[in-house]
Amino acid sequence: MKILILGAGKMGSFFCDLLSAEHEVAIYDTDPKRLLFTFNCRRFASINEVEAFTPELVINAVTVRYTIEAFRDILPLLPQGCIISDIASVKTGLPEFYATAGHPFVSTHPMFGPTFASLGNLADENAIIISEGDHLGKVFFRDLYSRLGLHIEEYTFSQHDETIAYSLSIPFASTLVFAGIMKHQDAPGTTFKRHLAIARGLMSEDDFLLSEILFNPNTPAQLERITSQLETLRDIVTRRDSDAMKKYLDRVRENLK
Repeated sequence: MKILILGAGKMGSFFCDLLSAEHEVAIYDTDPKRLLFTFNCRRFASINEVEAFTPELVINAVTVRYTIEAFRDILPLLPQGCIISDIASVKTGLPEFYATAGHPFVSTHPMFGPTFASLGNLADENAIIISEGDHLGKVFFRDLYSRLGLHIEEYTFSQHDETIAYSLSIPFASTLVFAGIMKHQDAPGTTFKRHLAIARGLMSEDDFLLSEILFNPNTPAQLERITSQLETLRDIVTRRDSDAMKKYLDRVRENLK
């Protein structure tokens, strides 16, 4: 299959390496310097080179802020029937875009960001495939993710957003609260250092990505849950209520099973 990858960042390069052994792969990036770190593929520094390549599948791996813009730039150059796909963690605006794009589409979310995951060992990671997508496109990505050993779930766009509000918004918000009250420690403990490493990793992410994940319409309800838990814990600690603390800790341990 002839596959065009948009964006030569960490995820774009990862998919390029992954697919180039079995497919004819080309990768396009507006920054020619990024193309220096891609191998076993055709490198396009000009968007005009895309049309002659006639891809059968496009994988949009650009920064989430520019996902739809990159699609719009490339659409006039794609042959009829070419499947367009995204791997964006934020799907805002994509259902509406795909509805008018005039191409079959498939949308997935590999739940392993390059900041924290080991791209060489993904056996414990997950992926979401959006159920509204093209059947052949979904089969392609299901096979690809299965070969990586990923656990795969199929959700609608709406279910995806609900899941992301829980699985990303909660840890993101909790980490931001931790970092928001941060002060220098001369002798930090192990737990503190682990939280600090997570916070630094999170803050290395793109500001737009962090904002869009937290702006998910389902996030406020999750923030209310965090606030409620903090109020409960503060009340127990203020009263120094050992029995209530024991019950609280037991319930937390049960949640972690």
